[in-house]
Amino acid sequence: MIPKPYKQLLLTLFIGMAVLHWLSIDVSADSKNNPPANTAIGGNILRVGVSTNAPPLIFKQNGKVVGLEADLAKALAADMGRSVKFVEVKWDDQIQALLDKKTDIIMSGMSITRLRQVRIAFSNPYFRSGQIALVHIKDLDRFKMGYPAFAKSRAIGTVKNTTGDIYVREKFSATKVIDFSTSKKGVEALISGKIEVFIHDAPIILQLASENEDKNLKPVFSVFLTEEYLAWGIRREDAAIMSAANRFLDTIKKDGRLMQMVKRWICLLYT
Repeated sequence: MIPKPYKQLLLTLFIGMAVLHWLSIDVSADSKNNPPANTAIGGNILRVGVSTNAPPLIFKQNGKVVGLEADLAKALAADMGRSVKFVEVKWDDQIQALLDKKTDIIMSGMSITRLRQVRIAFSNPYFRSGQIALVHIKDLDRFKMGYPAFAKSRAIGTVKNTTGDIYVREKFSATKVIDFSTSKKGVEALISGKIEVFIHDAPIILQLASENEDKNLKPVFSVFLTEEYLAWGIRREDAAIMSAANRFLDTIKKDGRLMQMVKRWICLLYT
């Protein structure tokens, strides 16, 4: 059974899914000028750039790349008539690897931001998310107050060069901010008391809370610090992959497969 507070957060996330249909570009109108689905586009392999440190979106389990993005990548490749190849790339190197043509697409829980759009293009969004905080249960009531409490915290932890890191440094410039290379290290710092708050994407915070329930860590459900849209990074000149990705997203939104995949990896945490 899903605890009531978790239901509230999951409901917020899934309501966001409903609005994505309206954000989608109508790709059916130019279908005559683009390769149809299930036809090999641009070769036989789709090289997908992933940073496998962001469960439940993308991570490794028993040596295999799994998660919501992994399922989406496999389905997209099949729709394009390709096989999928996961290329593990450090998060900081994802965009450059794409531009250097070491990968064909970034499918690694990347949010659309204006700065990223300077360098690459994005597919239509597939998920509405945002930044939330993970704290000790003893501090939960204090941080439910929102921005004033975060501003007065002793130290905030983030993952380096993520949207959470950028947000915290902009909004809480007077507060000590410590960035970590992985969310796991951030949680370790929270448990040890090195930081009072750890901020990251909502699905990842939910996963971390589940994994560390015995450490008395709780998400701050009442405060979404940002509103973000997850999408796939694609080279601007790669019109074939962009068209195929948007057409695929439009299809799986309409036939319900996208919601099924999201429920599998995010709702599964608390069922």
